[in-house]
Amino acid sequence: MLRTREDRLRADFENIADQYGRERNALLPILQEVKRRYHEISDFAMQSIADILEIHPVEVYGVVTFYAFLSEKYHGKYVIRLCRTISCKMANMENVARQLENELGIAFGETTEDGFFTLEYAHCLGMCDQSPALLINDEVFTRVTPEQVNLILQSCRKNLTAINPLMKEAMV
Repeated sequence: MLRTREDRLRADFENIADQYGRERNALLPILQEVKRRYHEISDFAMQSIADILEIHPVEVYGVVTFYAFLSEKYHGKYVIRLCRTISCKMANMENVARQLENELGIAFGETTEDGFFTLEYAHCLGMCDQSPALLINDEVFTRVTPEQVNLILQSCRKNLTAINPLMKEAMV
């Protein structure tokens, strides 16, 4: 039997719900897992998750749009969040931001054409004593200088070369 993309996604969402539970309090971990796997939370995903948890779709939408780390917008494999609090600004965060934009060829709020990197600002990473700070997915980098940006991005790119070519195509 031929299964559509939506059927496969729905089955995956069902498996995720089985893993975290089908109660309302499982909504956030389910959404986090969907975001981790697919780099976005589409309208279809929100509707499917609402159906699976037997809650109204607006509840799912409210959670997705409330949390900065959960977004409907597609994010790359590596989401780079640069802190822009006053302490980071005083530690020359703008120079790090400029270097990130130059190295990746995108502005903050954008994703590279290959779908691997997304640049975003964060309001606070809680690392004010080690400014400027940036977060790449779940890894924190502190006291970042413009000179370190290239090395950090090279490390990310090295990890990307280990990705299966079919997976690469699916991400683009």
